[in-house]
Amino acid sequence: MARIEGVDGKRAGLLVRLAYWFCKRKVGRVIEPIRVHAHVPKLLRGLGMMEMAQEAARSVDPLVKAIAQIRVATRIGCPF
Repeated sequence: MARIEGVDGKRAGLLVRLAYWFCKRKVGRVIEPIRVHAHVPKLLRGLGMMEMAQEAARSVDPLVKAIAQIRVATRIGCPF
């Protein structure tokens, strides 16, 4: 559970609602980090641009990407 309450879809602006729609389409629901980042729309836009750039990167083999993600997660102690 986040320490900060997320932005509700009814109070959200156009950019935030668009981000919520994309998140629902991709994940099936609006995840908590997106709701918390929605407090600062510029930060939310930057997060979205980073996600799109990571998905569009095709120069590295997907297996190598997965190994790198697991390696980084274990180094920083991420439980996922």
